[in-house]
Amino acid sequence: MKQLIAARAWLTVFQLPPHAPELNPVEGVWSRLKRSLANLAKRGIDQLTALIKTRIKRMQYRPGLIDGYAAKTRLDLTPS
Repeated sequence: MKQLIAARAWLTVFQLPPHAPELNPVEGVWSRLKRSLANLAKRGIDQLTALIKTRIKRMQYRPGLIDGYAAKTRLDLTPS
């Protein structure tokens, strides 16, 4: 894995503890996504998949929201 990462100058990888959801910014994204899907009934997996993609796309265009999830972890995410 280290060789694959080293071969890609554009890729920045941060090592997180193996099980510490409070330190993982993605947990905030999933939490928000799950809350936005609560109490929705879809007829099939295709409809659910489309809805999830739409909700994630909305979050993608709100960089302040994503930055907030990263800031909440209080980790130093500056590349070394």
